[in-house]
Amino acid sequence: MYSNPDKIMNQHQENNSQASAEESRRKERQVNHYKVQFRPAEQIWSASTRLQELHKAEVVMVQTDHGLEPARVLTMVPLWPQHEPPKETVPMTIVRRATRDEAAKYEKLGGMEHNAFRLCSGLIEKLNLPMNLVKVERFFNGGKIIFYFTADSRVDFRELVKNLVQEFRTRVEMRQIGVRHETKMLGGLGCCGRELCCSSFIQNFESVSIKMAKEQNLPLNPAKISGACNRLLCCLNYEYKTYKSIRKNMPKVGKKIMLNDRQYKVRQHNVLKESIVVTSVEGEELTLNKDEWQAATPSVAKDK
Repeated sequence: MYSNPDKIMNQHQENNSQASAEESRRKERQVNHYKVQFRPAEQIWSASTRLQELHKAEVVMVQTDHGLEPARVLTMVPLWPQHEPPKETVPMTIVRRATRDEAAKYEKLGGMEHNAFRLCSGLIEKLNLPMNLVKVERFFNGGKIIFYFTADSRVDFRELVKNLVQEFRTRVEMRQIGVRHETKMLGGLGCCGRELCCSSFIQNFESVSIKMAKEQNLPLNPAKISGACNRLLCCLNYEYKTYKSIRKNMPKVGKKIMLNDRQYKVRQHNVLKESIVVTSVEGEELTLNKDEWQAATPSVAKDK
């Protein structure tokens, strides 16, 4: 009994067609993640989309809290282990590709903001206002222009706003910012030699205290623990919880311990190595690793 070659061929074609259709449906359901940038040399953001095969430097329309804004695709982000990142990790959504007209308008946006900056700076000087203009941000739809500035105190900029509204015929917002936000907008290099954390990936500033520097045994020299904004380094936050967690289980500095029937006083911690430096009554100094100080017992002798 012989098989029908045509029947076998048709069956293969049908199976391939079903597999291709299933693959297309899978891609349509797949959520991809990209790194995008709204302005050159500014902060890079993560955005999700169901669009397929977006290319580097392609202009896309991203949903923001004030409507659609154009951005440039930088790279595709590998999938998270769970295939879906936490919502706070990807706060934005790429809605669609930009049209040719939108892409052309986007190319001119930087020049429009530069002209607005120059005009506003001239008005500030003319009105003799005690403020320093930092940045101008123009909404893509033209609905608003935001002027970011720094000042030592409150500034009466009503006359300035009046002139700006007459010039641009749109809503004008003057937004006073602090030195940290100014540094974030201007960018630069940190003492580590890398791009400033605030201008590259930090979205919200967290509280930083001198206690964090003390916990990590850092020198309390302001020049060494301050950033370009002359405020405490944001990176003091990064390892603070780890240091605190490890140090919690170590004998406190100043405490006395017994080891091999001898009494020692804890003088110093090396948190990263999880070792401690102790001194005996005779002045002998030892460095104990984790296993050694865990084998020690608290001294019950009274302090002299």
